[in-house]
Amino acid sequence: MSKPQPTVAMKERILLEKKQLLITIDRLCHQLIEKHGNFKHVAIVGMQPRGVFFSRRILARLIELTGLQTIQYGELDISFYRDDYRRGNEQITPSELKINFSTSNQTVVLIDDVLYTGRTIRAALDAITDFGRPSKVELMVLVDRQHSRDLPIQADYTGIVVDSRSNDKVKVEWKESHKKDTVYILPND
Repeated sequence: MSKPQPTVAMKERILLEKKQLLITIDRLCHQLIEKHGNFKHVAIVGMQPRGVFFSRRILARLIELTGLQTIQYGELDISFYRDDYRRGNEQITPSELKINFSTSNQTVVLIDDVLYTGRTIRAALDAITDFGRPSKVELMVLVDRQHSRDLPIQADYTGIVVDSRSNDKVKVEWKESHKKDTVYILPND
């Protein structure tokens, strides 16, 4: 009779590191430039808290590539628009809101780090209408965890697509907050 084999915990798997992340950001910026040209009626909006690091990188690279200094940019806090914000005893501390323009008749490109269930994006769609009625809303995400949606939401611009189990954690670390640029999956066995 053979002995049962011990289960081996799976280690984190790196999806993107610095060089790959730079290439991904470049590709996404070129897609935006191809579609929006001079960005005259386009606003880039990063979602607090984790999407802002990504959106700031996108904005900086767009300015480098196009030379445009007039691209509208904002940062959106969705804390009080979430469908789970009144469900716990935890005090919610909103992030800073930085939108000083109307979204009316603009194409708004919402930017977040990870698309998972779609609930964060739904909250952002509600929140963005407080600043006007956009003519169109597009979504850019760095990581799309495709088979995990609770809502019918999909990205227009995607860095990478990942198949992951629902109990896995996709983590994005930015040098601004974690001293390095890395995207990885942490199995939660």
